[in-house]
Order: sequence, then structure tokens, then C-alpha cells
Amino acid sequence: MLVTAKTSPNSLRRALTSWARGDNMACGDRLPYIVIQEGRLIYMRRIYIKEEFCIGCHLCEVYCQLQHSQSRDLIKAFKMESPRPLPRLRIEEKRPVSFSVRCQHCNESPCVYACLTGALSRDPDSGVVNVDEERCIGCWTCILVCPFGAIRQEPQQRKMVKCDLCQGEDMPVCVTNCPNEALVYAETDI
Repeated sequence: MLVTAKTSPNSLRRALTSWARGDNMACGDRLPYIVIQEGRLIYMRRIYIKEEFCIGCHLCEVYCQLQHSQSRDLIKAFKMESPRPLPRLRIEEKRPVSFSVRCQHCNESPCVYACLTGALSRDPDSGVVNVDEERCIGCWTCILVCPFGAIRQEPQQRKMVKCDLCQGEDMPVCVTNCPNEALVYAETDI
């Protein structure tokens, strides 16, 4: 059984920002989404943004590209690799505010429901929305339904790319390498 508390994307963004600041008056001690599956609370680590600390340096994009490159070498990844690796996130800049936009691994992921081939699936244990690149046909329906605009096109291979929370790593590289600590990787009960 999947039970979710609904909230609008703007309310969610405000609540997450308040939570990241430690302002418990705005959202209580819990985040707006709570998932109970088979009678137990599911915990998932997610990336949260502290907008007031983001300076729009784009280093999270650079390190994301490097992490998803074939060589994992900075010069080779940007100068020699073809196709050039794409970052799984992007930076929105409307001065004075800037912040990174990435897959939020939604509790009820519209991209998973919209995927025609089943290339997108949600891991029941971790809550992460995974991509099976072999099954992706590049129809872009996931891009159309994503409420955050977090899914990107990989035009040369006609595949979609999105944040995978750097599976296999202890912490996503964007969080590790953020110079202002504007990104927080926190375990929450979803």
C-alpha cells in the first residue's frame, strides 16, 4: 500500500527550502511527503538545495559530467569523449537566486507511469527512480510529464538522462564538490 500526502510543487519547494535552513516552524519536523509501504516507513536519502548559499558556479554540473563520463578524467571527458557526457542536473539562475534542478525521485513518479517501454522503474527498497537505457526508445514522454523539468535529452544516442544519485557512491559528487555546501544529502522518511 502506498500512502502519500499531496502538496503543490511550489509548496514542496518552500517546505524543502525551509527544512534545509532548519526552520521547523515552516514545515514541522517532517517533510511534506510521507510514504508507508506494507506498514513501514521508507527512508530515502535525497538532495536538498539551500538556495541562499548557491552562487551559480555550475561546479555541480561539471562534476556530474565527469562522474558520468567514460574516462573519469576531466580533460578527456570534456575534450576527447564522444558523445560528450551530459550533466544529470542543470542550474536555474534568476539573480539573486540560483539553484540546481535534478530528479526528485518523486513518491508517485509521473515519468514512471508515462514511460511507454517500462525503461523507468522505481526501486522498492531505496525509492530511487532508475533508467534502463536499453529499453529507452527516446520518445520523450517522461520529459513532458516531469513536474520539475529535471529529465534531459541525450540527442546523439536518443536516450533520456536524469539524476541517479550517483549509484554506487557514498554521496553524490555534486554534494561532495559544492564549494558553498548549498547541496545537502540527507536521509529523510518519505
